[in-house]
Amino acid sequence: MVAKLDRLSRSVHDFTGITKRAAKRGWSVVLLDANVDTTTLSGALMANVMSSFSEYERGLIAQRTRDALAAKKAAGVRLGRPRRVSPEVTARVVALKESGLSLAAIAQTLNDEQVPTAHGGAQWYRSTVQGVLKSSVLDAAAAGPLSQ
Repeated sequence: MVAKLDRLSRSVHDFTGITKRAAKRGWSVVLLDANVDTTTLSGALMANVMSSFSEYERGLIAQRTRDALAAKKAAGVRLGRPRRVSPEVTARVVALKESGLSLAAIAQTLNDEQVPTAHGGAQWYRSTVQGVLKSSVLDAAAAGPLSQ
């Protein structure tokens, strides 16, 4: 028993699998919002039609989300989690990379200098340095050529 079909599944394939499993094991799916019982032929038909609409709605939501994120990105809005690495530490990492140091060497330098990580930790890793560099490149690209 489910209150709404889209709480159970928004995929026709998944919903069909659930109803087949239910029939095989001797139980049924009942959709309370539409008063649909999948043990009857008309109920099974209605549930499948509703499942198709749920899947369509999921596609519409996904498309609207992609479009909205693309519009934000085009407007220069930074997406994702907020940065926690200070601009000073980011500049230091970029400068060390530009001086020719490897990611591991930069991490070791920051550890030797006891520079705290973004979350206040004491240990920098190659991957952490790489993330800071990637973020700085993305920020520079989002800022455009006028700010460089």
